[in-house]
Amino acid sequence: VHPHFQNRGIGTHMYTFVLDWLKGQGMKVISVSTGGDPSHAPARRAYEKAGFTCAIPSVRYYLEI
Repeated sequence: VHPHFQNRGIGTHMYTFVLDWLKGQGMKVISVSTGGDPSHAPARRAYEKAGFTCAIPSVRYYLEI
């Protein structure tokens, strides 16, 4: 949600709409992922507010060559 329109329930409404639609389509489990660093904290809060539970933290490895 654009910063000028945050804190008005728009994001919550969007999550509710999509999750209800997916459930109506027969979806049983929904999985999302995001980074664990501080810059992704707003996304994690939004997922938790929408009812998602943090399951297993994941670790990514990379190598620049």
